[in-house]
Amino acid sequence: MATFVVNGQNVTVEQNQKLIRYLRDEMHLTSVKDGCSEGACGTCHVLIDGKATKACVVSTDKLEGKSIITVEGLSDFEKEVYTYAFGEAGAVQCGFCIPGMIISAKGLLDVNPDPTREEAAFAIRNNICRCTGYVKIIDGILLAAKIFREGRIPKPSADDWQIGSRMQRLDVPEKVQGYGKYPDDWYIDGMCYGSAVRSEHPRARVLAIHTEEAKALEGVVCVLTAEDIPGKNYVGHIKKDQPTLIPVGEITHYLGDAIALVCARDQKTLEEAKKLVRVEYEVLPAVHNPEEAAAPNAPLVFETDKDNVQAYKHVSRGNAEEAIRNAKHVITRKFHTPWTEHAFLEPECCVAYPIENGGVRLLTTDQSAHTTLHECASMLGVPHEQCEVENQLVGGGFGGKEDMSVQHHAALIAYVARVPVKVKLSRAESILIHPKRHPMDMEFTMGCDENGIIQGVKARVVSDTGAFASLGGPVLERACTHAAGPYAYENFEIEGTAYYTNNPPAGAFRGFGVTQTCFATESLLNEMADIVGISPWEIRYRNAIRPGGVLPNGQIVDESTGLVETLEAVREQYDAAVAAGKPVGIACAMKNSGVGVGLPDWGRCKLIVEDDKKLHIYTGASCIGQGLGTVLVQMICTNTPLGRDDIVYERSNTWIAPDSGDTSGSRQTLVTGEACRRACEKFNEAYVGKTLADLVGQEFYGEYLAKTDPLGADVPNPVSHVAYGYATQVCILDKESGRVEKMIAAHDVGRAVNPLSCEGQIEGGVVMSLGYALTEKYPIDDNCKPTAKYGMLGLFKANQIPEIEAIVVDKPGLNVACGAIGIGEITSIPTAPAIADAYRRLDGELRTELPLKNTPYAKK
Repeated sequence: MATFVVNGQNVTVEQNQKLIRYLRDEMHLTSVKDGCSEGACGTCHVLIDGKATKACVVSTDKLEGKSIITVEGLSDFEKEVYTYAFGEAGAVQCGFCIPGMIISAKGLLDVNPDPTREEAAFAIRNNICRCTGYVKIIDGILLAAKIFREGRIPKPSADDWQIGSRMQRLDVPEKVQGYGKYPDDWYIDGMCYGSAVRSEHPRARVLAIHTEEAKALEGVVCVLTAEDIPGKNYVGHIKKDQPTLIPVGEITHYLGDAIALVCARDQKTLEEAKKLVRVEYEVLPAVHNPEEAAAPNAPLVFETDKDNVQAYKHVSRGNAEEAIRNAKHVITRKFHTPWTEHAFLEPECCVAYPIENGGVRLLTTDQSAHTTLHECASMLGVPHEQCEVENQLVGGGFGGKEDMSVQHHAALIAYVARVPVKVKLSRAESILIHPKRHPMDMEFTMGCDENGIIQGVKARVVSDTGAFASLGGPVLERACTHAAGPYAYENFEIEGTAYYTNNPPAGAFRGFGVTQTCFATESLLNEMADIVGISPWEIRYRNAIRPGGVLPNGQIVDESTGLVETLEAVREQYDAAVAAGKPVGIACAMKNSGVGVGLPDWGRCKLIVEDDKKLHIYTGASCIGQGLGTVLVQMICTNTPLGRDDIVYERSNTWIAPDSGDTSGSRQTLVTGEACRRACEKFNEAYVGKTLADLVGQEFYGEYLAKTDPLGADVPNPVSHVAYGYATQVCILDKESGRVEKMIAAHDVGRAVNPLSCEGQIEGGVVMSLGYALTEKYPIDDNCKPTAKYGMLGLFKANQIPEIEAIVVDKPGLNVACGAIGIGEITSIPTAPAIADAYRRLDGELRTELPLKNTPYAKK
């Protein structure tokens, strides 16, 4: 027992527990986020007697007489200052880390009111952010310090909400002050807790499931197996190959497979009941990697398949083999890129509860409410109106929240047991279960003429897609189609094969396969520049695709094409660093916006004037931190006579908001943005001579189909994607320490809707791939089990980042979405090859495997 003070209130805690559990579960102070419960991420920071401390580490019995402050306990002025400073600096994206950052910032500023940039970074060294790259969070802390010293809050630097303005995001207050709700922040009356009993073996036949003891435990609501599923057991994006629960008689595919679901009245009983579920197995040989998967007579991950090939892609244009044979210079290299964990700060969570029509409503954190609707309704065997889905705040995704993780399990418990239930993955479960970035083995051959002009490229790619298809096929396809790079040549051939294994599944991850193949292409181009005798910058400038040019996939690019502009934007600093004798690396990239390759790609938006006489925005597109709501408000303010106060952005749901596809492929700004613009046209027609009061109850619907040609279409110049973004990144090393001194990232975004948000996306993507290139690992043991905890993944921290200069190249030209293209994925793509090239300039060693070896960042 202990008595202490929380936000000025005396409390006595009888039962010893982790402080985070008391603050969240009993006091409902939900600014204290549960990101890992392992003492690694920092989202649960609170002040204990003025010192920033992780609430998941300290136990309540140790707090006698202590004073605890959470974000809820800040003064009103402090809340206003941090809200303004973090909004003005552009420090907020998904927001899950932000309350913890605020606490660490307060801990610093209370004792050091005028810190240096280095001191601010050091103060948040134990707070992980996966979205922002820390740059703008540090800016926000320093701005807050200035405001506290001066005692007044200035006006925002922009307030017109027009496209092109550096607007503070509309979701800043709820994320800074911690009152915005992620699914785990919901505490519904009578809420139970659910969790899955998972396979003990990566590949084994389930012979029997014994649930009797667990069902008999007091406090257990139900124990469900595959027999209890009323609809279809299998879910999945494209191929329905992921069982909701493994039935008796079938085989498991990886250690994350769910065998049974347990629901209990409290979390302690839940964990006890899970241990009482006994499963009998026939253990079978596992498939550990693509080499084993491709071997003759290999065990089959899926018994009904003829082999372990999940996807095969062949892309060809021109005659690459002949072009290479006739080329002056030819290089062939093998490359390897690793598994990568998304490491978003918010673990997967879903709250589900019964509704009056006999169905269920889900409060989710995912990348498409409508995808969740389709999967869960099919599994429950109910019509769509009996499965309602509403996005809450989403604490980061990066592709890792596109698949079913907990949504279908929560839906099943709530539907069968008719109780409200929260199903949440522990951090260890999250690291095991959701799809990762595909590891790839690649062999690339490039031929150039005497001037460094690319003549042809031929390549082969093999990926490990793990236990399920997920989006392994489309990722492989994108890896292949973009492997040619953003250059003007037309002799290109690549074949790719994705294999099932019994490893955790691989799927969508920021860059969607291009991050892997770009590492190979750009590394070869840097090496080729040396052979030809020109600079790596020059070889790119000579080969760069320009408006009206033809890409290796045959597409004629439009006037928005800005690769040359990104090269020119970095040239002065690149040349100066080279002249100063510094090791400098460079790489370019392109990335599609939209799904493309002939697939239906609809953006949809509904604008409704409601009883409050405001225009409400409804779209099924998820905001996962990229700032979609702010983008759409700026679209409306620019394309209608309305002001910010006339507009309300609503969270995505499935019963009002129309389906606008997954938040993936850097597509929402363009595709949903254009749908919103078209809805604005209809609104403007009705608004002539009227007021909003006159239009109450009216709806204005816009939709846009991003029409493209299928891969391999029999047309001279197929349109593979409606738009591409382009980028050039430069890495400058400190010659003495061998560490990254500066990253320069120039990105063509079409029309920049909000340059402040664009910069934040760039900085975050660069830091994410600094980890990809230098430090991040996702080791898997011989039992196909990932062995790293969150704190061992190798994520960059705030006091480790180099200087990052984000250059937004604003080049309109696209005739939709007011010229906006998007920025989310491409920011992570060229970073690794630029860094690898810089290290080759430092020590002459060619590095073809990530994370890079023999650097100051590499662990011995």
